[in-house]
Amino acid sequence: MPTRRPPTSPRPSKPAAVPDLASYAVSDGNSRGRAHAEPRPKVRSEFQRDRDRIVHSTAFRRLEYKTQVFVNHEGDLFRTRLTHSIEVAQIARTVARALELNDDLVEAVALAHDLGHTPFGHAGQEALNQCMQGHGGFEHNLQSLRIVDRLEERYGAFDGLNLMFETREGILKHCSPARARELGEVGQRFLDDRRPSLEAQICNLADEIAYNNHDVDDGLRSGVLTLEQLQGVSLFARHAAEVSAEFPSIAGRRRVHETIRRMIDAQVTDLLAESARRIAAAAPAALEDVRSAPELIGFSAAMAEENRALKGFLREHLYRHFEVLRMTAKARRVIHDLFGAFVTDPRLLPPQYQAMADAGGIERATADYIAGMTDRYSMREHRRLFAVSEF
Repeated sequence: MPTRRPPTSPRPSKPAAVPDLASYAVSDGNSRGRAHAEPRPKVRSEFQRDRDRIVHSTAFRRLEYKTQVFVNHEGDLFRTRLTHSIEVAQIARTVARALELNDDLVEAVALAHDLGHTPFGHAGQEALNQCMQGHGGFEHNLQSLRIVDRLEERYGAFDGLNLMFETREGILKHCSPARARELGEVGQRFLDDRRPSLEAQICNLADEIAYNNHDVDDGLRSGVLTLEQLQGVSLFARHAAEVSAEFPSIAGRRRVHETIRRMIDAQVTDLLAESARRIAAAAPAALEDVRSAPELIGFSAAMAEENRALKGFLREHLYRHFEVLRMTAKARRVIHDLFGAFVTDPRLLPPQYQAMADAGGIERATADYIAGMTDRYSMREHRRLFAVSEF
């Protein structure tokens, strides 16, 4: 029998193969690199390494039990921050690849963009921000950056994940001038009125596509929204009519899925066409040209208007629905109670956060602790601190 040759080891100096990228795309070659120098990956690109570090982080695993709209225990099939992040990454990769941009960077940013979210979604963020007034405030976008830069503890040589500059830049979606001055190079674009990479811009719009359409799906699943209400939303009504005409025999969840699938496809198709048009008009030759240009990734005016109408509908009929508001009121109370208890008596914090309080202040340490909680863990902590029956 012929002998099998053992597999050869990859050459350490050979970078991972990447698809052809546009001259203005982010690449390993034009990146600003990492804060702490590291040897190049043996078989991956630098941005594949970033993606893998994010997936293996503690903060990423916590997203499974953090609210999108409906609290995790309200149903097994509602979106969580984890499933939302995966859906954003899927949409963003499709767009990036079609535009010959770096889809590994896009995936890394999409998977990390919600790492800093509190339990109970935006209600939790609003409550924690109220608690932190006078102490620097709280914003989940900045917290995501804080997690990957400082709070993750996985490597001996540095705090955080030591991600590439462009990944960190993409995570930092928005920032006040005052905070930007504190962040150094990664915050400088907010002071200079410059744009992030096209890959970062894609993630912003993929996030919008994912949460708008999937909030419709979850709203219908919960019974908070009805198909009759959605007939007043042109983006939904148009595609629902197409589905009814093409598949008159299907109904229920299958009809909903087919409609939402078409809504997403229409938005992605529009985004690709409009972005390609803008890029062609601006004719960037290199990454720096993108930073000095207007935003080049975007919807057409007609689709942008339909998206605004959809967001307005969701705000009025889903996010402000009395059943959702009842849950968010409970969430705010949990966050306020926890913050007050820990700040009043830091000895109630776990030892790790007591040490952080000694080094950086009790309020910020408490915010880091609460922001890292899942929905169910925060409710359990609340019972431990305030329920007489819990010991």
